[in-house]
Amino acid sequence: MTGSFPPTPEYGAVPQYPIESVDNALRVLLLLGENPRLRLTDVSQYLGVASSTAHRLLAMLQYRGFVRQDSATRGYVPGPTLDGLAFGVLRRLDVRTRARPVLERLNAELQETIHLGRLEGSDVHFIDSIESARALRVGGRLGRSMPAHCTSTGKALLAELTDDELLRLYPGEDLVQLTPRSIGTRAALMTALAEIREQGYARSQEESEEGVSSLAVALHSTRSPRLAINASVPASRMSEETREIILEHLVAAAEELDHLLL
Repeated sequence: MTGSFPPTPEYGAVPQYPIESVDNALRVLLLLGENPRLRLTDVSQYLGVASSTAHRLLAMLQYRGFVRQDSATRGYVPGPTLDGLAFGVLRRLDVRTRARPVLERLNAELQETIHLGRLEGSDVHFIDSIESARALRVGGRLGRSMPAHCTSTGKALLAELTDDELLRLYPGEDLVQLTPRSIGTRAALMTALAEIREQGYARSQEESEEGVSSLAVALHSTRSPRLAINASVPASRMSEETREIILEHLVAAAEELDHLLL
């Protein structure tokens, strides 16, 4: 490695109270992304710090598994934690790519908006979305995060958790409500999730947005991230017959995705 280093990327304004040690650690990881291995002198020169400071920083990164020291060269290479993060990101991208044909077919069959969501703490994050082509339709939620207990996708995912996991996610009794129909207490949520586990799917009746009804089914083949598929319909179109048709197609699509994502 030569004495020239890639510029450190910057996004937005400098934090009001920057923490230099954290910034240095992140810069080392960025540098590692540009090089197969780092020497102690590389890190020292790149950060403009003493070798002893660079050594302490690398020791902490090694302790947390972000780097490891090659026994032969004594250079620092990516550690198991960093590898795990990279594989996790790639897996999430791969999941979306592999699931897309199934979502497209489901969208064509039902002529309704389809979502793929994952659980992130007590929120559901929509990682893919295909809108209905109908004039009256539910808008896509690609990239949005919403309180999980206010959506059918989120409730389907929460129902996969144990009671202990749920209590950690919801330590308080009162829950935020997006509409007057949203579940407002932890006790009511626990009751609703017990019913979802029994019936195998979740529904939302204007709980996330007024005028929107939806059904969702969780996938079981992937534990990280936890995923669910959803069909969202204008509330005026969600008859009992429509509900049965949507549920039949959702269950079949979820089973297909379970096999694809094994």
